[in-house]
Amino acid sequence: MDKINLRIMIKKVSLNQILIGANKPLVLIAGPCVIEDKDICFQIAQRLIQITNQLNLPFIFKASYDKANRSSVHSYRGPGLETGLSILRQVKERYGIPILTDVHCTYDVKKVASVADIIQIPAFLCRQTDLILEVAKQAKVVNVKKGQFMSPQDMKNVIEKIISVGNENILLTERGSCFGYNNLVVDFRAIRIMKSFGYPVIFDATHCVQLPGGAGISSSGEREFISYLTLAAVAVGCDGLFMEVHIQPEKALCDGPNMLSLDELPALLKQVKAVRKAIGNREENRK
Repeated sequence: MDKINLRIMIKKVSLNQILIGANKPLVLIAGPCVIEDKDICFQIAQRLIQITNQLNLPFIFKASYDKANRSSVHSYRGPGLETGLSILRQVKERYGIPILTDVHCTYDVKKVASVADIIQIPAFLCRQTDLILEVAKQAKVVNVKKGQFMSPQDMKNVIEKIISVGNENILLTERGSCFGYNNLVVDFRAIRIMKSFGYPVIFDATHCVQLPGGAGISSSGEREFISYLTLAAVAVGCDGLFMEVHIQPEKALCDGPNMLSLDELPALLKQVKAVRKAIGNREENRK
């Protein structure tokens, strides 16, 4: 592997009043895994706004209208494109916050772009060239999750696909790597390696504790490790956090075992800010 320049300048990605990367404040991308209904989305969004306002953290709401990558045909996928986008639009307009959602096929992209401020390429689809190009053409900002099966170095090819159509508003997300069957691990070097490509890197703090297919007909998870991996990622220098949260994770219709309870979020984010401040001081001392 070629020598990695770990101190390269990171481009800022601008989203409304939020600036991501280049030592700007850590951004929180958070919300439920999937849209269960409008009321739950509103409750979670309102609570997240309260928490991030109190801690002075930039916030982007996320939720999926369709979870196509499910273990079982019987698993809940979401309300679908039309209903889901309607709910996300209402969240956006009611609370005045940016929206992130993911797409699984090129057919959805134009409609999603009319609502979402960030369109996300799911990890399993991060090599799908046609999908990446279509999203890059339509999206204000593109967030690509690194596949569990890919090295961080491979994400440079994904970046080249996106910028080939003139879009440089790119976020990359680390979400763990396959480690045998039904298990993921996080190699924190990946954050620094992907940052060396010049774009902000987000850490997916909840999917990285997922146990894919670990419950047989659904995925399992180890949410007790979320806080430890989150703080480690911030210490390594991620530019933002991606977290799936819920009022009652144990009753969530998707990814409950690896979601964080909203009640636990404020204390964790206070620790995150403390680590971020310490890292900022360290970076200043290196100059």
